[in-house]
Amino acid sequence: MTQETSLLQRSPGLAGSRAHSTATVPSKSSRKGKKVTVLYDSLEGGVAEKEETDSKRLKWEPGNWRQQLDNIREMRRNKDAPVDQMGAEKCFDSSAPPEVMRYQVLLSLMLSSQTKDQVTSAAMLRLREHGLTVDNVLQTDDVTLGQLIYPVGFWKNKAKYIKQTTAILKQQYGSDIPSTVRELVNLPGVGPKMAHLVMDIAWNNVTGIGVDTHVHRISNRLKWVKKETKTPEETRVALEDWLPRDLWSEINWLLVGFGQQICLPVNPRCKECLNRHICPAAKRC
Repeated sequence: MTQETSLLQRSPGLAGSRAHSTATVPSKSSRKGKKVTVLYDSLEGGVAEKEETDSKRLKWEPGNWRQQLDNIREMRRNKDAPVDQMGAEKCFDSSAPPEVMRYQVLLSLMLSSQTKDQVTSAAMLRLREHGLTVDNVLQTDDVTLGQLIYPVGFWKNKAKYIKQTTAILKQQYGSDIPSTVRELVNLPGVGPKMAHLVMDIAWNNVTGIGVDTHVHRISNRLKWVKKETKTPEETRVALEDWLPRDLWSEINWLLVGFGQQICLPVNPRCKECLNRHICPAAKRC
């Protein structure tokens, strides 16, 4: 199952309908007090539009991006990257009640930050065997929780965030997870990337592009951003400015797997890449 396949499609009763709006707030990842746009959703109103619609403004878009995208799709055709087997859509218990599945999706994404999919998947398996529900996690002591998620990156902080977030879910959301980006990013340990992926996977609601280190790196290598971006959040804003909305969900899955197999952080395999003749970064590889 790929990033395109929603959790709702696997469990029809999982998500209700939701509407969106936009807002501009300081991002957790912003630097030196700069502000970046974070797409929010709300329970009233229709589907959010940016201040200027795509049809009314002259948009910049990168050259050759459609051919580059088609080539990446071809290279990802086998769906055999780690994200395809151990990504967030593979880590939850599909037989659990909908609110438990949503909670597990949220935790898997919290654990995945700066952690390989293999390590996240193993930690999620241990948590599920232990009993991955809101009540059970709240009853689990901090030492045991830390042992269950180790060795994910920054496991001590993540154990603390998991406990804090789970308590909030119990107290404020009836042991379910928030259904808006605005509320999700207010949870301890949850940033914009996680929030948009949670909305897509858990609520079947595409509110923004999930930009991790792979999507950030590849977007800059391909010059899919008008000017170089320094953070994943800056990349998300830049991509959403021109990339058609119907590609927002697919792009994370495509580029993460591509970055795991071909467009590596160090020593990218340019000779194996179908974009080697049309990639601005290929000559430097």
